[in-house]
Amino acid sequence: MRNEKNILKQNSLASGIIIKFGLRILVAVVCLWGISQVSINSSVVIGLILCYWGICFVFKLVNFIIRVILSLLSIAIFTSLILLIFLNLTAMTKLYSLFGGTTTDTDVKSVEVNQIVQMEGYSYSRYVVHKITHNQFGYHYHLINLRTHDFHQSEIIKPLSQKFGIGMYYDDKNIEFMTEEEVAKLYVKAQAKHVDEMEQQRTEEKRREEVRVIGREWLRNNLTADAKAIIVARLKQDESDSQTDYFASSTISNVILGFSRHTRDIFSEMRKHASNFEGTAYLAEYNENYEHREKYSMGAGYYLGESKYRGWIIEKEPIYNRERTIEEFAYTAGCPDGIFIKPNTNGKQSDRTDNEHTPTIQIQSDNLQFEIVDYSEKAIALFGDTKPIKDLLSAMGGKFNPRLTYKDTKKAGWIFSKTKREELERVLSLKK
Repeated sequence: MRNEKNILKQNSLASGIIIKFGLRILVAVVCLWGISQVSINSSVVIGLILCYWGICFVFKLVNFIIRVILSLLSIAIFTSLILLIFLNLTAMTKLYSLFGGTTTDTDVKSVEVNQIVQMEGYSYSRYVVHKITHNQFGYHYHLINLRTHDFHQSEIIKPLSQKFGIGMYYDDKNIEFMTEEEVAKLYVKAQAKHVDEMEQQRTEEKRREEVRVIGREWLRNNLTADAKAIIVARLKQDESDSQTDYFASSTISNVILGFSRHTRDIFSEMRKHASNFEGTAYLAEYNENYEHREKYSMGAGYYLGESKYRGWIIEKEPIYNRERTIEEFAYTAGCPDGIFIKPNTNGKQSDRTDNEHTPTIQIQSDNLQFEIVDYSEKAIALFGDTKPIKDLLSAMGGKFNPRLTYKDTKKAGWIFSKTKREELERVLSLKK
């Protein structure tokens, strides 16, 4: 079959050549017949033919020149790429400091094994070099902290006489070494600590996974199909450093306060759920300063709270993917203190702002009058002549709010957790 196909191809190729050649002869004969009929001068015909050949030659010459130029360009580009790759490989070991105006070649060894180096900057800790490795990026120095026995690694260690900014340095005027025996003992301690920390991490991860299993089950059973967002409280810890103009915070813990059937950021809805948890109870009353709208580049979005860097804030997390949301909040839902959702027979969250029938205590002390009210399920409110002792109340953990709702009116007062009631009465000498 294959031979037959090859024969057919050869026959079709020969037939095509014959047909093309025959057509050209036919065209030539027709042209000659036309010329003889109109009696055109033969010199004119020859001139036209030569002109045609000249034009064809010019086009072929231009085509050849373009091909040569493109070939030369491709060779030049290929050569340039090779040179760039080579230069890149050689530059991998060179680090440039724009501010210091220096260049460090990491392919040049700066210290030796067992040599003592030190950190200049935040910690000023001392380290010993217990191992040196080398790869295409240069030398890597494996260090052990002499105080904490932690492992560290550095690619740049400069002489202390060339100190510029935070970094790892060695004292080039007084070079120090430890004995191999001392470094070996230190390595054993550091390795034991590392193994212990890894074991603790595995144990902690196992515990967290057990908590997540409980949380996943709870969320699958309680996160309704029509829920579009989770209202969550976050406890923020300030990690800013004013000296270096660094501003940041971390989240210490999360608490689920409720669910929402829409994704709109409405502060009244956040305030409605704030009373569910004693840590956020003071946010239940309107305070314009607690409403933050930062939906812009590098902003923190909409949140209810004093500051995004410290204390409790309330946010609304949209549910774009149910399973992903369950996985994200599984640990929070599994923690014993991770859910504070107030049940209601109507299937809605209750909004406790009616204080007309709540127990109150009215006391007069040192010409100052105070009134303590059970403000919500988990919070109390202090009204009265509080301005002279505002610093004391703030130190006790109170939150001032100029627009608390009391007996259908707005009054200034202080919100405290109910756990602070006895302490508050004792400090104010109100306990009878």
